Amino acid sequence: MTSGSRSSDSVGAAASPGVPDPVLATIEAHLRQRELRREELYQRARRLRRLAQGTMTHLHAAGAADPELAEVRARTAELAEWVHREGRGDEPLAFDAFQEAVEALLLGAIASGRPLPGPADLGVDPEPYLLGLGDVVGEVRRRVLDRLGRDDLAGAEAELALMERLTRALLRFDTTRAIVQLKPKQDTARTLLERTRGEVVMARFLARAHPPGGAAPTGDP
Repeated sequence: MTSGSRSSDSVGAAASPGVPDPVLATIEAHLRQRELRREELYQRARRLRRLAQGTMTHLHAAGAADPELAEVRARTAELAEWVHREGRGDEPLAFDAFQEAVEALLLGAIASGRPLPGPADLGVDPEPYLLGLGDVVGEVRRRVLDRLGRDDLAGAEAELALMERLTRALLRFDTTRAIVQLKPKQDTARTLLERTRGEVVMARFLARAHPPGGAAPTGDP
């Protein structure tokens, strides 16, 4: 290698100082801000998830939870708007919270006999809505078992019919897991439905074998 080429290499290296410090500082600031936004998103999602879970517990215990449901709905809309405005790229952090909120709001509609809201009504995307729909099948099963425990066979059969409609709606969708992990929810809903149907059939059989006010079994003559 000639001295001329070495000199040319040195000049080229000297002419490339690397990424300017102001650029690096801007990147650092961007990353710090994103970390802060992620933490805020995590905390917002955590609060919504816990609120939704507590609301469902109250619904099963008391049969109604209108103030809590109103708060779940308001916080769901608030979080969806925040994610759209501030959380681009970090949406998965809110996914579970939206799913829990959908489950709670669907259960609230069921408990009050109102029409079930859709994703647009709740301000969420279809993906977490479908997962929440899958989970609410299990919540309806709890309502069936509660009815059976109170010897309310007609009520249990009505809840079972709702389970069947919800499961059919869920099974209508066939999409890749890369879009939404729906298949496990579908399998679980189908299994719960079959188990619950069997329990209701057994309760119906026992009710026919031992009708209220019927003659009590007698001993040997």
